Amino acid sequence: MDLSLSTRTVGDRTVVEVGGEIDVYTAPKLREQLVELVNDGSYHLVVDMEGVDFLDSTGLGVLVGGLKRVRAHEGSLRLVCNQERILKIFRITGLTKVFPIHNSVDEAVNATD
Repeated sequence: MDLSLSTRTVGDRTVVEVGGEIDVYTAPKLREQLVELVNDGSYHLVVDMEGVDFLDSTGLGVLVGGLKRVRAHEGSLRLVCNQERILKIFRITGLTKVFPIHNSVDEAVNATD
């Protein structure tokens, strides 16, 4: 399966909608998108993972790298995920302590964390 990416602005946040699989083959595409957004001055990102079917360690690494990039500019990276199989990966790896994870884009955009 392939990876689909689209971006939109909601308030002062840039929402990256991700669909498909984030794995060793597709993760570089997501990395490029996050790097490009930060280079263009978008430091407050919401990654909408509601359409993600699969996430591996390479994908997790890309998200952690994106978080480091935005934090270097005092920004934030919030995740939208409500699929138990994907949430379980974040729990097992301890990344629920690193990423704010929300149930919807609206909730992520309006959060004050």
